[in-house]
Order: sequence, then C-alpha cells, then structure tokens
Amino acid sequence: MTQTPDEAALLAQYDSARAPQHVAIIMDGNGRWAQQRGLPRVAGHRAGAESVRAVIEACPPLGIRYLTLYTFSAENWKRPAREVDALMQLIDRNLRQEAEELHAMGARVRVIGRQHELPDFLQATLRQMGEFTAGNDRVQVILAINYGGRAEITDACQALAAAAVAGELDPTAIDEQAVATRLYAPDVPDPDLLIRTAGEQRISNYLLWQAAYAELCFLPVLWPDFRRPHLLQALVEYQNRQRKFGGLPAGS
Repeated sequence: MTQTPDEAALLAQYDSARAPQHVAIIMDGNGRWAQQRGLPRVAGHRAGAESVRAVIEACPPLGIRYLTLYTFSAENWKRPAREVDALMQLIDRNLRQEAEELHAMGARVRVIGRQHELPDFLQATLRQMGEFTAGNDRVQVILAINYGGRAEITDACQALAAAAVAGELDPTAIDEQAVATRLYAPDVPDPDLLIRTAGEQRISNYLLWQAAYAELCFLPVLWPDFRRPHLLQALVEYQNRQRKFGGLPAGS
C-alpha cells in the first residue's frame, strides 16, 4: 500500500496565493487496485469514486478554481462490453447520488467530449447536472467523458471548415485563437498542472491542445488511494518548479 504523504508538512510548504488555477487529472489505477485485492475491475472504479469526492472537496480551500477529470476516454470503448456498461451505470449513479452534495459545495459540473455518443440515460443525467449546478462558481468540475484530445481538435477543425465554407470565416484568418475558441470548453483556462496516478508517464490523448505548457506530475499512488495529501504533494512539486512557457526564467 502506498504511504500517505504528511499533510501537515505539505501544508506548511504550500502557498495558496500561488495555487494553480486549473488542475487536470488522469485517474489511473482502478483496475490494478482491484486486481491486487482479488476483486473485479469494477470494484476499483467504485472505490475510485471516493477519491473523486475527496479531490473535489479539497480544491476550493486550496485555491483551485477548475478541476478536469479524465472520466472515460474515447479509447475506453475498446474495453470489454460488460466493463463499459458498468462504467456508464456507475458514472450515472454517482452523479445522481452526489448531486446535492456537489451543489452544496458550490461546484459547477460540466462535461467535455462527444456526449451524443453516450447512452441516452447518461446524457440526460449530465444535462440535469449541468442545469442544476449552473449557478455555482466556487469550483468548476469538468468531466472528460467519451473524450479524446485528437477528437476534440478534429471537431474544432470541422467547425472551422464549416464556417469557412459558409463564408463566415476567411481561411487565411485561422490562427491559434480561432482553434481555441472552437474547443469543447473555450472559456476554461488551460491547465497549469496535469497529474497522472499509478506511475504511468504519458498523457494518453488528454487535453493535447490545452496541456501544451502544463506542468506534468506523475505519482505512483493508485487512484482509489488518492486523497488530499497526494494532491498537496503534487501542488507543492508544482510550486517548486519554474515555469518558462518557452522563454527564459525571470532575471535571466
């Protein structure tokens, strides 16, 4: 079992005034967590829901305004049909069960991804959650469901092409801003910090455009064991880095 970091020691190092505005997480390791315990994979997904709740609760006090969670990737459809169906049901049930608590927490729930390809029941729940929490502004929780970074860029390109064909856009005027405004959530700032759990060191088609200058943090802890101290560990590591955005450090 992964040792939990010392929360008090990390809090002493953390400066909430320099909190990252947007944290994105690849929630990896549910299946391995279950297998280590001789349980079916879906048990790991259920356990991972506790980590989701813990992280959402932790964000506002730590100064984080946006949290994007890689909930179900476009590639996850390749998994066994029974597991995919269980995941769809689990996402739906957790959203409905947590709706009141998320609302009381001041969380606004949003979704990015090709929602029209999801089961009808889940589409309905996602719409209801969006409407129910639309007025909240303490933290925005963006769920990436049926999401792929390449698919998002492809959809943005199709929107640009359609506008050009309709005579609404001069192709020579297409720049980075034109692409960015046609992404799934163009009003959300790019992530400052991208965390992946379970020790894997890749971004797996996640926020490819937005994460161009995100700081990457890879933690060995499996997602169902991830709690506030692990988030703090990543935040302290983030604050100890010097972000350059392709330029030179201040004072150089």
